[in-house]
Amino acid sequence: MNTVSIQKVENNSQRHQYITFAWQIYRGDPLWVPPLLPERLKQLDLDRGTFFNHGSADFFLAYKDGKLAGTIMAAEDRSSNESRGLHDGMFGFFECITDQAVADKLFTTARDWMKKRGLNRMVGPFHQDYDSAYGILIEGRDRPPAISCGYTPAYYENLVVNYRFKPLRPDNIAFALDITQDTRQFQLLHKLADRAAKRGTAVIREARLDEWDREADRVHFLLNKALAHLVDFVGWDRQALDDTLAPFKKYADPGLVLFADDGDQTVGFFPGIPNLNEILHHVNGLRYPWDYLKMLRYSHLQPKCLAIKSVLVLPEYWGTGVSLMLFSEMLKRAQKRGYEWADLSLTSAYNPKTPMLAERLGGKLYKRYRVYQIPT
Repeated sequence: MNTVSIQKVENNSQRHQYITFAWQIYRGDPLWVPPLLPERLKQLDLDRGTFFNHGSADFFLAYKDGKLAGTIMAAEDRSSNESRGLHDGMFGFFECITDQAVADKLFTTARDWMKKRGLNRMVGPFHQDYDSAYGILIEGRDRPPAISCGYTPAYYENLVVNYRFKPLRPDNIAFALDITQDTRQFQLLHKLADRAAKRGTAVIREARLDEWDREADRVHFLLNKALAHLVDFVGWDRQALDDTLAPFKKYADPGLVLFADDGDQTVGFFPGIPNLNEILHHVNGLRYPWDYLKMLRYSHLQPKCLAIKSVLVLPEYWGTGVSLMLFSEMLKRAQKRGYEWADLSLTSAYNPKTPMLAERLGGKLYKRYRVYQIPT
């Protein structure tokens, strides 16, 4: 028969099918880190998901000959579109069997959804925000992804390209940095950072958890100033930032969430968080009751990786040594706490600063992600 049909998610049973379909796609894949099912259910709930405060979305199931074969989200982030003067729709939560006809049906369904709403471009995959677990994995299948990074089967790239998607922007890349040795590169970094510190350009401090909202305001300002030069930069919505920073507030060691201040002005931000995926890798997304016992077992595991998601420095402070000071201080603190390597992700391949600095420190590019666009 080879009949492909689409159903919109309308009830809790369908929503559960939508979310748990990924377990079918990644069954037996040792690199996949399942999402936490309770968190995903909350995220996609119209009443509880924070995305729906500033955006709208519908979710679709694809069936082939009556059997569930794929999922996709079609969404609009109204706040982001308004701030950038764009009319973009995003697709996300795309999961699909190895079947181009099923993928095409899913993409066309999302595309039509956007066209009806006056959106002129479909971009993705993004999962209700522009900064967490996005993109198709193009390169790097030797280890599981770090926290907030995505993972997709190798054949997804062909499904997307065969539909005639084009890259939205330069690829986003992740570096792995071994920090177990006191290398010559690290010694030089510390020396240069010390020189910058003596010039008095800025002072490095750790996060102030007792004034978290003010710290978040500082990060919001830095994000929209320090990254504005990147190709197709998406301005940050304040609520979306709160969602992204939630793991830092809940799990991070404040001594590894660093700020650089010049007097009363915050000019740099450099956050590190334990790579919780090393724990989540073992707990099956808390899909079943017994998975909570696994969480108890692995919750005391000390991650080997420190995930560092961004280095933000105001453009007027580039070249002053602030970035070096942040890297140097983070390296000292991470080594003292027993971390073995750092995940530096994700940055644009065309970012003029971060890839160069990572490579000079001995970092190795270990993952590459790509997001796509197509007119509606």
